[in-house]
This record gives sequence, structure tokens and C-alpha cells, in this order.
Amino acid sequence: MAIALDPPSQSPTGDSADLERFGYQPVLHRKLGRYASFAAGFSFVSILTTIFQFFGFGYGFGGGAFFWTWPIVFAGQFLVALNFAELAARYPISGCIYQWSRRLAGEVVGWFAGWMMIIAQIVTAAAAAIALQVVLPSIWSGFQLIGTDTALTSTDGAANAVLLGSVLLVITTVINVIGIDLMARINSIGVTVEIVGVLAVIALFFTHTERGADVVLQTDQAAPGPYWAAFLVSGLMAAYVMVGFDSAGELSEETKNPRRVAPRTILLALAASALGGGLLLLGALMAAPSITDGHLATDGLAYVITAKLDSPAGTVLLCCVAVAITVCTLAIQTAGSRLIFSMARDGRLPFASKLAAVHPRFGTPILPAVIIGVLAVALLVVNLGNAALFATLASVCIVTLYVAYLLVTVPLLVRRLRGLPPAEPGLFSLGRYGIAVNVAAVVWGIAMAVNLAWPRAEVYTPAGGGWWMLWAAPLFLLLTVTVGAVVHRIVTPRAAAAEARPAPQPA
Repeated sequence: MAIALDPPSQSPTGDSADLERFGYQPVLHRKLGRYASFAAGFSFVSILTTIFQFFGFGYGFGGGAFFWTWPIVFAGQFLVALNFAELAARYPISGCIYQWSRRLAGEVVGWFAGWMMIIAQIVTAAAAAIALQVVLPSIWSGFQLIGTDTALTSTDGAANAVLLGSVLLVITTVINVIGIDLMARINSIGVTVEIVGVLAVIALFFTHTERGADVVLQTDQAAPGPYWAAFLVSGLMAAYVMVGFDSAGELSEETKNPRRVAPRTILLALAASALGGGLLLLGALMAAPSITDGHLATDGLAYVITAKLDSPAGTVLLCCVAVAITVCTLAIQTAGSRLIFSMARDGRLPFASKLAAVHPRFGTPILPAVIIGVLAVALLVVNLGNAALFATLASVCIVTLYVAYLLVTVPLLVRRLRGLPPAEPGLFSLGRYGIAVNVAAVVWGIAMAVNLAWPRAEVYTPAGGGWWMLWAAPLFLLLTVTVGAVVHRIVTPRAAAAEARPAPQPA
């Protein structure tokens, strides 16, 4: 049975009435416009943050030709984003991954999609926060508070990254607690700074080239062994970057006219990130002082920028990267807190009534934001001194996130094959291309999840380590599912007893 959806309304009052048709009272403050919605997705992807983190990783394995992993991953993720955009038009509800999945496949599948996304966002927030270590010590040596080695793969660098990341998480938690107004202003300003920074870095690279564009065909600097294997590993760089574009859907209940705005901003955030990131990668490869001295693989974009602009202007560009890292962490935490709120509102988490409480003045779910901040900091502290922290955190969180995405695209494909009701007129829809796009998105998601989780020593134990580190991604996924099954068993009877409205029917 399909849920009847009224035509979208441009007014906040109409948006609130629309939400009430799904059985929810509007309690969050609906203040986000188009740019703020776009900024939420763009800042989660945050090409300045993630490419600064992972450029060296990609180049170190694939050499110059690793550039081609970028358009390939974009094409695959855009297939996923097209499906998400269609769902965002149908279900403008906070906690979108959970809400979409549960309406397509029922409560159990939806719950695990939400649970895995929560875990992924907590780990992703921690992984994003430690990226400050890549930038701040390059701006000023005083930011290296622990030891002298700034490399993330060193013991000193990993410990200092934990300290800087923890401070950042405290700041983003406070911002999230104060309210969506402050968060949106800071995020929008930060995204504007990031866009300006991206354009400036691209201009810098393309006006200071050392070689031609044929550098993207070079494989001589790739890791030993067959190139296809090195290429698959280098592709993890792009896979780490192009996630989180669904954040506009997570903030649907705080967005004006979300049925029309969220689908567009989901697609625009990913497309803009892909274009800007591709130009950054190409420009860096062409402008690097050397592609054979090892610095490009170890120091990444920071090496190219400081080599070309060893001046105050270079420092300003690095400051733009620091801003991007800040708003990226902020956006991840915001999206995660709305997901927890959405699940708790349905009674699907422990201490649901407290987690679903919204501060009457700030209009924010305070406890979820605090919990994400505290758990992300705890995750960093537990890994204090672990030189493999960077790669391990990045890998396990992205694998979990890709699986959460599959728990949306697979049920959506099943619903399409059974007959998905047509979208309301004027709303985004894939129409007759829906099945083909959905099948391709599912195949892509499975392939990338396997590639990300594959136990490669060069990814999970670059400095050596036990077998459990090598199998970190599958083990983390298994642990997440196991703990989730226990939590679900505990909360389900309570939710069933307290539920005041009937469960939503699949669309």
C-alpha cells in the first residue's frame, strides 16, 4: 500500500503539514534554504579535507594513473545519489537512511540501516577530525604539541592528531548544541571558504605546471605487482572521499521545501565535489615539483602547495583547508545527531525519550550531538599512539557506510521490481530508467564494499600489526551487526509497547 503524498508546498507551514502526514510533529526549526542544504552535503564530502588526507595514499599505490579512479568512483556514486534523490522527494524526513530503508523493507532492515549509519558517522567524525594533523603543523609548528614527527603514520603524528581532533570535536559539539541557525551559518561560511580555497588551489596548480596532462597515464611510480591490483587499492582514495552527499536528506525536517530542494542538493553536492576534486588531482599531478622523489606519496597536496607558495599566500590556502576540515566534522556530527533523533523518536534506541528530546529554545536534539562527540573522542583516545590509526579508521567507517547505503538501494530495487508507485507530479523521479540505474547502483555498491573491506596488509597494517588489524573492516562490520542485534532485541519490545501510531507501510 502506497502512502498518499500531497503536492509539495513552498511554505514552512505547508512543509510542517506535510511532515504531519507521516505521523510526526514538527519540532525541529525549519530554517535551511537551498545553499545551506547544498552546504550540508558538500561539507560532508569536503574535497579539501579528504583529498588532503588521501592524495598521498592514492598516488603511492597507483602513480599518476590513479587519477582515473576518480571519474570511475564518481560515476558509481552518482548512480547511488540518483536513487537517493528520488527517495528524498518521496520521504522528506530526518534520519533519511533509516527512514527510507524502513519504508521500503520494513522495521528490521530499516533499523539495521540506521544503526550501521550511526556507527559509520561516529567513526567518520573521528576520522575527519584527525585530518587537522595534515594541515595545522604545516601552518605553524606550534600545533605539533606532541613530539616532532608530524606524519600521521608516525607515533608522534598519530598522538598529536588525537589531541587536535579531540579539541575540534568539542567545538563542533558545542556548535551543534547551540542550534541549527549557528550551525548553518558556520557551515555555509565554511563551505564558501572551501569553494574559494578549491578554486584558488586549482588556479595555483594550473598556472605553475611542471609537466603535461599525460602524467595521468604514468604508472611507473605505482606499487610493485600487477597494476590492476595497485589501481584497485588506489581507488579507495576516491571511495573514501565521495560519501555523505545524502546529508541534505538527513536535514530534511530543517529544510524549506525539502521535497524539491533536497534531491537537487544531493546531486549538486556530489557533482560539484567531483568536478572540483578532479581538477585538484589533475592540477597537483601537473604542478608537483617532482613525481619521483617520494614526497608526493608521503606529503600529498601540502607538499605541492608549500613548494609553489612558500609564502603567506600558501599559509592562507592551508588555513582554508583547516576551515574545510572543521565544517566537514561539523556536518558529519549534525547528520549523525539527526539520525539518532529520528530513530529515537520511533522508540528504536535505548533511552529513546531522552535522545528524542529537542531543546525548546535551540531547536536541536542536544543529547545525540553530545553522544556522537563523546564517542568520537573516546574512539580517538583508545587509539592513542597507534600509527595505523589513520588508515584503519578511514577504512572501517567507509565500509560500514557503503553497507548502510546498500540497505537502501537493495530494498528500493526489490520495490521497483514489484512495482513502485509513480512519484507525485513535479517531483524528482528516474521514471523508466529507475530499474537500470538501481541495478547498476547495487552492483557498484557491492563491488566497492568488497574492495574496501579486502584484508590488504598495505592498507590495514602498513607498519605491521596483528591479524585482527588486517581483518579490521570485516571484524568491525561483524561486531557492529552483532551489537546491533543485541540492541535491537532489547529495544523492539519497548518500542512496540510504546508506539502510539501504526507502523509506516512500504511505498
